[in-house]
Amino acid sequence: MDDIVIVGGGAGGLELAVKLGRFFKKSDTNVLLVDKNRTHIWKPLLHEVAAGSLDADIDCLDYLALSQKNGFQFQLGEVVGLDRSAQTLSLAAMLDEEGNTVLPARTIAYSKLVFALGSVTNDFGTPGAKEHCIFLDSAGSAQRFHTQLLNEFLKLQSDSNKDKLDIAIVGAGATGVELAAELYKTAELLKAYGYQNVSSARLNVSVIEAGPRLLPALPERIAQKVAHELRELGVSLMLNTAVSEASDKGLYTKQGDFIPADMSVWAAGIKAPEFMKQLDGLETNRINQLVVDRTLKTVTDNNIYAIGDCAHCIMPDETKVPPRAQSAHQMASCLFDNIKREQKGQELKQYQYVDYGSLVSLSSYSTIGSLMGSLTRGSVFIEGKLARIVYISLYRMHQMVVYGKLKTLFFMLVNRINRRLRPTLKLH
Repeated sequence: MDDIVIVGGGAGGLELAVKLGRFFKKSDTNVLLVDKNRTHIWKPLLHEVAAGSLDADIDCLDYLALSQKNGFQFQLGEVVGLDRSAQTLSLAAMLDEEGNTVLPARTIAYSKLVFALGSVTNDFGTPGAKEHCIFLDSAGSAQRFHTQLLNEFLKLQSDSNKDKLDIAIVGAGATGVELAAELYKTAELLKAYGYQNVSSARLNVSVIEAGPRLLPALPERIAQKVAHELRELGVSLMLNTAVSEASDKGLYTKQGDFIPADMSVWAAGIKAPEFMKQLDGLETNRINQLVVDRTLKTVTDNNIYAIGDCAHCIMPDETKVPPRAQSAHQMASCLFDNIKREQKGQELKQYQYVDYGSLVSLSSYSTIGSLMGSLTRGSVFIEGKLARIVYISLYRMHQMVVYGKLKTLFFMLVNRINRRLRPTLKLH
């Protein structure tokens, strides 16, 4: 009997678990998903959770419910160790808020092991960043940011001596710029809900980027357009500015300046979880990603795979697969095919990353991006309503893999009803 264990229920891990669970549903192969959280939310939407335009309690997916409907098993737990010779995975004991044991430490046997743990925020060892900045790398941290944001707006509403709410965002990647726009929308909506002393004019958002431009991973034209839109909103863009230290009052730069901030967000870089560099001799790179070949097997162990942000995979042109949702989706599909091929003794496919373009959503103000592929014969710049439709469709594609087409249509219908019944902004 084969035991396929998938660690991490992010975009790639959950899609792989669903596909394998359905495929092996009536066989002797067991598929097990392990995650330290009970629910899943699509990571590109975390900035919306933080700003309150998305309610994670409504839009999250429950792993246990999904497992029962799709033929895989789910275990709640956090990986702390690996024994490759025994082919076992170690999970830490699970404790409640009082420190009482809910689940004891456990070991799980596997015949094939897939790491799909995604990434966490990389603060590059900057003093004070962990203590004074919020990292938007999980639903929990996004919800904590939202609670603090509402508290800060309450202070602004009630304190006549306070002029503005200062929010500093370190990092001008997609998360940083999308969050900046969402914050201005949040301020507008709060005014509509009775916060008469709150407005976007009393919000001061600074985006700090060490490089020379926004969105360094995306085409220049997109970056320029996004920069223009953000400046129109009132966002202060501080380029070629590196943060040297964070405090509870704001950020210090290497140039010797101080940026005051009531709230600081760190969205400047990613790395794989720290424990991954000590996984029983598996080869990792400098940011803890597992080194894999183009079949997505780790170069150290043929029974262990890695996909998504926690995988270091190099294409034939020597470029590295970027840490993006579309990469995780493509890797999950490739690995699903390869596991089926292994079962039949067939040659494994070589993974090839395909860039279908990039989209940046600036709340309801604008959506900007480019589409790529065989139909477009290169890169096509899009913005406005069409770009927004394409942006939303990426999430719908993820839902269709997990739920199927019919249930995704039902979710779309429920979302439209909720827009009529529920507040536009999460107010708690």
